[in-house]
Amino acid sequence: MRVLITGGAGFLGSHLSDRFIAEGHTVIAMDNLITGNAQNIAHLFGHERFRFMKHDVTDYIHIDGALDAVLHFASPASPVDYLELPIQTLKVGALGTHKALGLAKEKNARFLLASTSEVYGDPQIHPQPESYYGHVNPIGPRGVYDEAKRFAEAMTMAYHRSHGVQTRIVRIFNTYGPRMRLRDGRVVPNFIQQALRHEPITVYGDGSQTRSFQYVSDLVEGVYRLLQSDYSDPVNIGNPQERTILQFAEVINELTGNPAGVVKQDMRTQDDPQVRQPDITRAGQILGWAPRVSLQEGLQQTIPWFRNELITRGELA
Repeated sequence: MRVLITGGAGFLGSHLSDRFIAEGHTVIAMDNLITGNAQNIAHLFGHERFRFMKHDVTDYIHIDGALDAVLHFASPASPVDYLELPIQTLKVGALGTHKALGLAKEKNARFLLASTSEVYGDPQIHPQPESYYGHVNPIGPRGVYDEAKRFAEAMTMAYHRSHGVQTRIVRIFNTYGPRMRLRDGRVVPNFIQQALRHEPITVYGDGSQTRSFQYVSDLVEGVYRLLQSDYSDPVNIGNPQERTILQFAEVINELTGNPAGVVKQDMRTQDDPQVRQPDITRAGQILGWAPRVSLQEGLQQTIPWFRNELITRGELA
């Protein structure tokens, strides 16, 4: 296949680029680098089946030649990013999705949308199945991301129904691994960096809010299978092993040998989900997919990467 990955220099986009190259496909990675990092794909530069395009997906997209698939992963994806870049977040979810879908239609290519568990908002159903419509505050600060992704899903299904585009929608739950941005602002980078510096890990609220963390290789496997399936409705890809934030902090401290413990602060983010756990029944039935990497295994791959990054930047002895 010849595939376009928007957001190809981002955390997830770069790992997807690696997978498609490894499988023998040709990859065009597109990114405007406002949150992506060219270093994530630097090892692919010069590869005969890899090409990088610096381009904003909200502008008209022109690609010479045939395309077999468009994977739309371009978007700020952490609260730090979309609170600083609210307009860009909305535009890439709306205009960017429209442009990417138009390209897929033109090329008669499959289209895969990277959606998110954030479409469920602060859920009132637990765990969250794909049939749940969500509990989202459209005018809150997180709404710029949540509603951008919800709109992107609606646009994707409209192109599927009206134009016959072969579409796939993956709802991605919390994913971690090497190449996450140090200043990402999410739980995994924050906790690991504090622990590596032997600082107390900052837990917001009482730490009872829950998250379900999946390692990036599991996510990539799910996306790869979904693209090659014939299923057009949304599919959750996530690890259902739910933990409280406090429990997660304790795991990080144990794996890093951090003696400083935790410190609790007042809740920081409005509309922060209190629970998050995917129902992955559909992924199992449709794709034969289930996560394989345990939290401990994944963190043992991730913590050394963060340590090396901090040492390289002179931020850790």
